[in-house]
Amino acid sequence: MQTAIEGFLRYLRIERNASPLTLKSYGADLADLLEFFRLSEDRLPSPATISIAQLRAFVADLHQRGYARSTVARRLASLRSFFEYCRREKLVESNPARALRTPRQGRRLPHFLNTEQVATLLETPSKEQPSGLRDRAILETLYSAGLRVSELVAMNLEDWDRDGNIVRVRGKGRKERIAPIGRFAAASLSNWLAVRRPASDISPVERDAIFLNRFGRRLTARSVGRLLEKHIAAAGLDQITSPHTLRHSFASHMLDGGADLRSVQELLGHKSLTTTQIYTHVSTRRLRETYERAHPHARDPK
Repeated sequence: MQTAIEGFLRYLRIERNASPLTLKSYGADLADLLEFFRLSEDRLPSPATISIAQLRAFVADLHQRGYARSTVARRLASLRSFFEYCRREKLVESNPARALRTPRQGRRLPHFLNTEQVATLLETPSKEQPSGLRDRAILETLYSAGLRVSELVAMNLEDWDRDGNIVRVRGKGRKERIAPIGRFAAASLSNWLAVRRPASDISPVERDAIFLNRFGRRLTARSVGRLLEKHIAAAGLDQITSPHTLRHSFASHMLDGGADLRSVQELLGHKSLTTTQIYTHVSTRRLRETYERAHPHARDPK
């Protein structure tokens, strides 16, 4: 079992080019399965001997331990992927995890900022310091193109077409897409690149990064999260705001402005239209709130 898991993680890293965070999540999920078997079985089973009943017992144990439905759903996804790998490698005849039912998820609407809040946040970084120019360019680009933070920090100098004001984005699953950026983001990028100074002792891969830290090296997603926390506090915004909030805000504002759902799906790089449809619920909710505030017959009479 341990050898099969190691092979699966190696497959994800080499053949699927999975991110370190993805590998860590799969590893933790499967380590939990191993621990369950160590505690409940006389000996550790091989993938070929694991039954659907054993997997159901594992899922029941997750519920008993109080895990959230979203966590249980992720564990089930990890199990299905692992046993599908085992099936392809002929370690099992069939995938026993396919019969497991995913717990129904409550539909949670994404957190977003209104246009005034976005404007306040974008004005927070200092215009006098290089770090402020960089942070302004980061926030403008995240919001203007609706990028994930991982996509932002992966951007290189050659990915920005200044003439067309478009950027090449490397999304999930090594998929690439083209995203337009607005004039505010373009101006902020130009201001940052004018003061950008890469370190002298770094590799070409790091040297090509658009966004660098104070040591002149490629910025990480975690660093973007930390700098955003600082600017959120300075802007007086809700502390649940995250880098992904700007992506949510981008999608919501695009739909509010009349963009069609398919276009927003393409701009966000969503594989399924269902993923993008959550933003229509945000827009509908906001329309309802506006209606109830404005229409004299919308509320119950007092």
